[in-house]
Amino acid sequence: MHLVIALFAGVILIGLSITGSLLIYAKDIQTYFQPEYWTVAPQTKPLPLDVLLKKVTSQTGQTATLVTPETNPNKAWQVQLSNKMYISVNPYTGKKLHQYNYYQTFYGYLLGFHRWLLYQNDAGGYPLRNIVSLASVCLMLELLLGFYLWVKPKKRLKRLKVNPKAKRKILFYQLHTVVGVYVFIPLFLVAFSGMAFHWNTIAQGTVEAVTFAKVEPRPEAPTINPQSQVKINEALSNARLALPEASLYRIYLPKAETEPMALRMQMPGETHAYSWVWVDPFTAGVLQVYDGSKANFATQVWNFRYKFHIGDFAGGLVQALWLILALTPLFFVVSGVYLFCLRKQRKQKTT
Repeated sequence: MHLVIALFAGVILIGLSITGSLLIYAKDIQTYFQPEYWTVAPQTKPLPLDVLLKKVTSQTGQTATLVTPETNPNKAWQVQLSNKMYISVNPYTGKKLHQYNYYQTFYGYLLGFHRWLLYQNDAGGYPLRNIVSLASVCLMLELLLGFYLWVKPKKRLKRLKVNPKAKRKILFYQLHTVVGVYVFIPLFLVAFSGMAFHWNTIAQGTVEAVTFAKVEPRPEAPTINPQSQVKINEALSNARLALPEASLYRIYLPKAETEPMALRMQMPGETHAYSWVWVDPFTAGVLQVYDGSKANFATQVWNFRYKFHIGDFAGGLVQALWLILALTPLFFVVSGVYLFCLRKQRKQKTT
């Protein structure tokens, strides 16, 4: 079973392993090779939001639907346009630095492969994402079977060592076993969190069963009555005052007159931005506030899946460890196939 599952899912797991490891530093790599697109010279204060949006529209002929501010003053802000394209913009001058299709950047290309193997059908769906989730399940099964193959025989602790002077076949077998045992728990959870991106119902049900609580749904966005004058700067200011301790992660601008302006924010107790404030852009009044840091334990665990999956939760050291962890499926497939080929050669010689 261990061998058959590896042969069945090995190619996909190799692709996910390579792209997953590159994604950890993909944005840094992208910025390093194209600094003129993603970095700016910091100034005192960014432009008011309404001025920035007008400059975006004048340069692109499109309205903005989403703004991603940056806490780092050296980084450009990213804006999604109504035609689904993105631009990188200098927040201090409003100058457009780069216009791009999100999934044609280095980071976006890797993300598209890692999540749905780059294929999108005519209806806009991603049918191959189920193959990615299935590969994640295969990896979890492989880890469980591999752990069983190690733990069942006697003297299991004595087999947790690697002799660098051993013959190549024995050395690969020892590395395959020892590395598998040490990364079993974190890699299993990474695979589970990866499956959770597409197979939400199964993953969420598992989290709820383990934590003995229900994951709380995010409140629905309210509707508004459109008026003549927009007070977007005042609306932004009032929304931030509603959660003064939170950092601003993303601004969702209304796509219809009855939609509110939404701010996705991160409270100090959150691993990622799961708090929200909805505000009326015409009256600048706060309509609804959701503080994600006050959610129950099941919801906190469920919300942690993204940051855990990418290793972005405890600084650079964890990211470096996650880089190694992301490459272990590649090592397991290659070393496993190598050991299988050696065994086939030995059987052919004996016959």
